[in-house]
Amino acid sequence: MRKAREPTYSFVILTFVLILVNTVLAYACTTFIPSNTSGIAYLFPAVAFMILFTLWYGAYGAIAAYVGTLFGSGLLATQVLAQNPAIAVIWALAGLIQVLIPLFAARKFGIDLTLESRRDIALVILFAVVVNNLVGAAWGAFSLSLVLDTPGAMGSVFSAWLIGNIIVTLLIVPLALRLLTSKIETSRLFVKAYWD
Repeated sequence: MRKAREPTYSFVILTFVLILVNTVLAYACTTFIPSNTSGIAYLFPAVAFMILFTLWYGAYGAIAAYVGTLFGSGLLATQVLAQNPAIAVIWALAGLIQVLIPLFAARKFGIDLTLESRRDIALVILFAVVVNNLVGAAWGAFSLSLVLDTPGAMGSVFSAWLIGNIIVTLLIVPLALRLLTSKIETSRLFVKAYWD
């Protein structure tokens, strides 16, 4: 059983490393994976890793997800967001939403992240694959519609975002949780609540 401890500089370093990883992953997805006319990649595997990092490292992972989204798939990779940084700050909340929903659900419902039971698998699929991506896609589509002049852009962004993210999170998140959580839980950086 792990002892409760105060956050240390290790969590600052962890947060910076996760920001770097999330930014690079988001940038790579946005740059190298085909996208629709609104610039939304058809598949965005970075979101699956952002969710995993947040489930394992709590709020530190959530901070990294927001910053990684803002820079990696926003200001550095998407011209319309680079030209509208205020909208980019609002738009990047979609990444934060997509990781906070599973984090809150995991802590609220006591989900065992090793996914030993059908209940835990069902809850992860519900909150880390469906609900979070639905809300994130809606927020992302709405905020991008504020700066896109293309007719039907909101629907195009929403559908590409939702479908692509559901596919990658369904394929990556449950499998990675099942295979890696027991190892990560033994690390002193694993966050059981939100900040530990």
